[in-house]
Amino acid sequence: MSAIKLFESKKIRSVWDALEEKWYFSIVDVVGALTDSPDPKDYWYRIKKREKVSGFQLSTICRQLKLESADGKKYLTDCASTEGLLRIIQAIPSPKAEPFKLWLAKVGYQRLEEIENPELAMARMQELYEKKGYPKSWIDKRMRGIAVRLDLTDEWKNRGARNSREYAVLTNEIMQGAFDLKIDDYKAVKGLDRENLRDHMTDMELILTMLAEATTNDTTPGSGYSRT
Repeated sequence: MSAIKLFESKKIRSVWDALEEKWYFSIVDVVGALTDSPDPKDYWYRIKKREKVSGFQLSTICRQLKLESADGKKYLTDCASTEGLLRIIQAIPSPKAEPFKLWLAKVGYQRLEEIENPELAMARMQELYEKKGYPKSWIDKRMRGIAVRLDLTDEWKNRGARNSREYAVLTNEIMQGAFDLKIDDYKAVKGLDRENLRDHMTDMELILTMLAEATTNDTTPGSGYSRT
């Protein structure tokens, strides 16, 4: 969310859910930032009421989590993940919300384009890495690594893996074999928190990771993932 500077200098309270590996954001804070309402809680209540009449319960995409209030105490607060928050923003009839609605429309359109032509997704990804200042040689290895990774996850999916947690367990095994470190330990060595580990790998590390995943994908049929 911070990467697209959604709320400028407005303070949006948030909490990290380690189990789901998601950020959750205070909906009242977002409503206040986008509407300048003197009573964001009431504004949020009226949004929920209006959407309910239209046939959708916004409460189904919210969770109540304890967040610190102005008095220093923690209270249960309506929160939403990034996906839920973007849906809620669509329901806010405010000029400040319009740039985000336009951004969502643009992202949605690009996604439809990429479904029709997957090469567009790779081209846009390469452009993003270039804007971040990565050298071309590194980007080429990163892109090849992504292709190898997708082949591997497709194979895991065919063998019964169903969620990110199962993929993480399998990936940890590969990283342990290649670098003698699990992903969290590897991030700690590099001083990373929730950043993408591979985006902080050297050329050699990318090559070794690619080799390890390609080798895993090429092993005999009986050595892959199977659900018990």
